[in-house]
This record gives sequence, structure tokens and C-alpha cells, in this order.
Amino acid sequence: MTRAFVFPGQGSQAVGMGKELGDSSKAAREVFQEVDDALDQNLSRLMFDGPIEELTLTFNAQPALMASSIAVVRVLENDFGIKISEVADYLAGHSLGEYSALAAAGTLNLSDTAKLLKLRGEAMQRAVPVGVGAMAAIMGADFSVIEEIAAEASQGEICTAANDNADGQVVISGHKGAVERAIEIAKDRGIKRAIPLPVSAPFHCPLMQPAADEMAAALADATFKAPSVPVITNVSAAPETEPDRLRELLVEQITGRVRWRESILKMGAIGVTELVEAGTGKVLSGLVRRIDREITGKSLQTMADIDAFAEELK
Repeated sequence: MTRAFVFPGQGSQAVGMGKELGDSSKAAREVFQEVDDALDQNLSRLMFDGPIEELTLTFNAQPALMASSIAVVRVLENDFGIKISEVADYLAGHSLGEYSALAAAGTLNLSDTAKLLKLRGEAMQRAVPVGVGAMAAIMGADFSVIEEIAAEASQGEICTAANDNADGQVVISGHKGAVERAIEIAKDRGIKRAIPLPVSAPFHCPLMQPAADEMAAALADATFKAPSVPVITNVSAAPETEPDRLRELLVEQITGRVRWRESILKMGAIGVTELVEAGTGKVLSGLVRRIDREITGKSLQTMADIDAFAEELK
């Protein structure tokens, strides 16, 4: 079997995330403690107890989701003796999840990953004043159609396809007025589901360039090692193994499109038959069914999930 491990992005956060693993495993508790120490913040308490409004803030949600994912990886390794490099042929992550993938692959250490994601969240929030940008999900239309709608709506402003998540599920991003025009154009074309998203900034579009500049400087100082498993990146939708290339792609990712649909199609083309989502939520393991029905999807969140997965490997 050819298997890919994938790591969720923003939107999957939930109060209580990681708590069951932390209660059950010393390895998970050590992950949460290391992230808390790196950030000089009791992020784990926020993950376990909320409030959700504070957890959802970009600069909290990003390191929290990563910590939850890496806790799963460490439980697999330390409690079950299963190394990700031995059971995964490829890794990938959705947006911030790419950092989780790189941490799981040993390219970045855990403390650095937490600090980089905290900065990434803060930089993305700083890049565009609140109210200037917006994002919207457009459902039930081909990607090429939504690209045309975004181009038509721009009218001198920025409006671009930011997340190509699955067939019929695309997120656009850009100036608020342009995104609102795109929603109206979509409805005029008979696309019934075009809805604004409750986000604090227009992610993955050129308006994020100030954040990309900040991250370029921070990533230049970070130590990158060759990954133990090839990482299929959001920007290239292809397996990457060269540390400096992975560093560059993290910078490009800030303003670039999340090519998730293409990444899953690439997995299918190179023989992946099972996708395992490590961390909070089941968004990615659910999406795979809409992209390539030949790939099965499963989610590892709890000790029971991990135990069942370990049994399957025997």
C-alpha cells in the first residue's frame, strides 16, 4: 500500500483539541509543553478549554493545529513504535498544515515550527487592515469558471482563486469589494452557493505580500533539514525533498494558491491508495472522496483511532 499522511489547516480547530491524547499519553503532553514553552504562552490550556473565539484567532489557531497534529505523530512513534518515515510514502498539509508536515518529516524542529506559525499568523493579520480584504467560498462550479468570475470581478482590485480544495469547492480571496462582486456574478450565473467566509484577513492572495516578506526573513534564519519523507507542497502540487526549495515554497505559499485538489490528484497519479489525516478534524479525509475515489481516507485524532491504525499495520 502507498500511503500519504496529511495535516489539516485553519478551520479545523475546536475546543478540546488534543486533550484526550494529552490525558492518555506522555508523548503528547511533551509536545504541548514544548509548544507552550516555545511560545511563552499556555496555548495548550486554550486548546483544551477555549474560549473558541480566542482559539480561532489566526496566531493561536495555526500553532494549535500544528501541535495537535504533531502530538498524533509522537504518540505513533513513542507509544506504538511506528515511525512516520516507515509508514508514510508522502506527506502534505493544507496551508499551515504544510508546516506540520515539515515538522513531522524532521525538516523543522517543533519549537521553531511553533514560533514560525505564531509569526505567520501575526504577519498575515498585520498585512491587511481589518475590513479591507475578504474571502468567499464558491460551491458547485468548475475551477476554470471561478477563475473567470474572479478575473471579471477584480476591476482593478485583487480577486483570485485562493484555495482549490476539491471539485466544486473553491475559495476566492482579495479586496472586499471585488470579492462581493464575485459573489454577485456567481449568483447571476446560476451558482447558488457563494458565501462570504468569517475570516479576519484575505489569505493566499497578493494582498498578503507584506506577510510573505516577513516570513521570508524569518524562514531564512530557520534550520531546514532534508525531510525523511517527500512533502507534496501547496504551491507545486508535487513531491519536494530539497530543504532550500521547501523554504522558498513556504514563502510563496503566503500569497499563492493552495492547490489541494491538484495535490490529491498527484497522489493518485503516483500510486497513493490511502490518505491518513493526523490531527484535529476530518476535513481532508472527507475531501479526498470528492477528488479521487480510488484513495481511501481516515482520521487519527484519538488514542482509539491510533490504536486501530496500529492494529491494521500488523
